[in-house]
Amino acid sequence: MSRPHHLAQLNVARPRGPLDGPVMAEFMANLDRINGLGDASPGLVWRLQDEGGNATALEQPFGAEIIVNMTVWRDIDSLRAFVFRSEHVTFLRRRGEWFERLAGPPTVLWWVAADHRPTLPEAKGRLDMLTRRGPTADAFTFAHVFGADGEPLRRDLAG
Repeated sequence: MSRPHHLAQLNVARPRGPLDGPVMAEFMANLDRINGLGDASPGLVWRLQDEGGNATALEQPFGAEIIVNMTVWRDIDSLRAFVFRSEHVTFLRRRGEWFERLAGPPTVLWWVAADHRPTLPEAKGRLDMLTRRGPTADAFTFAHVFGADGEPLRRDLAG
């Protein structure tokens, strides 16, 4: 019998201005609310956060100009429902107003043992892997999803 797995997710972004400045004001004003929506979403297992309830102040391996969001979900369907079928999608569609386009992928997904909580260096390794090799069972995207067994999921099952 195989060990149960959960889906880890990392999203990185480079803000267009200081987090306490006018360019980022609307995004920051809604961050706690959207994080709370995620926290209440069925299937959320864990979310990386600092004392302020988000991860914007955490020292991390991407550099001071990058902010992160890292979560663990029960499965791809739970994560997809939050990202694309909740109020979160409104902010996702507007990301260009607040964040610069990155040279590489901004999001990486990977499977972890159900009792594991990923670290930022581990997540950076997965994002680097995705950047170097493209989607694989070890580091993939919403567009190219793999199951916990390492097998690609058919598009109709993944979406």
